Amino acid sequence: MPISEWVSRRVFQFVHGNNLVYNTCWEDPRLDRQTLNLTSQDRLLVITSAGCNALDYLLAGAGHVYAVDMNPRQNALLELKASAIRNLSYEQFFDMFGRGHLPMAESLYAAKLRENLSPQSRKYWDRWIKFFDHPKKSFYFRGTSGTFAHMVGNYIDKVARCRSEINELLDASSLDKQRQLYDSLKEKVWSKTLQFAMNRDTTLSLLGVPKAQRKQIDDQYPGGIVKFVEDSIDTVFSKLPIQDNYFWRVYITGSYTPACCPEYLKPENFQKLRDGLLDQLTVRTDSVEGFLRKHQGKISRFVLLDHMDWLSDHYFPLLESEWQAILDRAAPNTRILWRSGGLRTDFLNDVTVTRNGKSYLLPELLTYQTDLASKLHQLDRVHTYGSFYIADLANA
Repeated sequence: MPISEWVSRRVFQFVHGNNLVYNTCWEDPRLDRQTLNLTSQDRLLVITSAGCNALDYLLAGAGHVYAVDMNPRQNALLELKASAIRNLSYEQFFDMFGRGHLPMAESLYAAKLRENLSPQSRKYWDRWIKFFDHPKKSFYFRGTSGTFAHMVGNYIDKVARCRSEINELLDASSLDKQRQLYDSLKEKVWSKTLQFAMNRDTTLSLLGVPKAQRKQIDDQYPGGIVKFVEDSIDTVFSKLPIQDNYFWRVYITGSYTPACCPEYLKPENFQKLRDGLLDQLTVRTDSVEGFLRKHQGKISRFVLLDHMDWLSDHYFPLLESEWQAILDRAAPNTRILWRSGGLRTDFLNDVTVTRNGKSYLLPELLTYQTDLASKLHQLDRVHTYGSFYIADLANA
């Protein structure tokens, strides 16, 4: 095993332990669709997370999607979604992944879903399929990020006592009405108790925010992490239309609605995935570098989420070796997307790579689409990232 892969696995075990971290994706694929310009010729690599966006890229026209994650539990979730698309009715599928609760989940899993999973994913869901079988606790309140969402729900219900007002806000029919409702709620919700919680490393770890990323925000954003979160929430609820913001709806309520949900949960897209698009999906448990070193083909689109923030501090050599692997497997006209908690990813300026026998600093090989990225970032429905990047790789 290469030393970089061994270190990556140690980093993963230290950060994630044995947890399902993300039960839904927190990257807005509507931005990605506008930047990736996907065609059937594109081979796309994405870090799996909860798998929602891997399915979205298939629906957007990618020829093949490679979903890669070091956390086998994240891949188990995507495998379960794929098996459910293939083997459940649409109504059952929406109950499971739209409402977060599937009646008789354990028996349906045994009869219809288990057989299509990899051995590693079977082992996980044999134990945890009960996440979907609780009539009063949604699947979207499971996992580490879901645990914090459940805590927020309890805070809304039992401390702030504003559930009806929150529901009215989520259903607001206009931005003016939305802003009015939020202004009346903000002081009640954004209390000193919640501000204190958002300033704790323990809270941020539940949300999948590493210390390196927190440091970037504290160093780069006026007011630090607490002000960043406050301003992000202000934007989501008072400046962007909430009607189709399925990210925050599921986080606050534990469920989607048919009118406010990811693309893969819509009936016509469920059928497209079932009719053959899923055959263009590959799921692998590995690091990005590890997968690319083993992969024989070329990749034309990379979606790296925010994981480079995790490597920017103590694990910088892993960042360099990953970018070298990206260069080695990149097709002509490759485009790469990533996000960051910070306002800048200056750490990439020091990444050294080799191409055609010559050493370069990474920015020498990247053409940033700064104006487009900035414009789209303002429209991000999630709005919990400090910056968004679109970079084209110079052809060899």
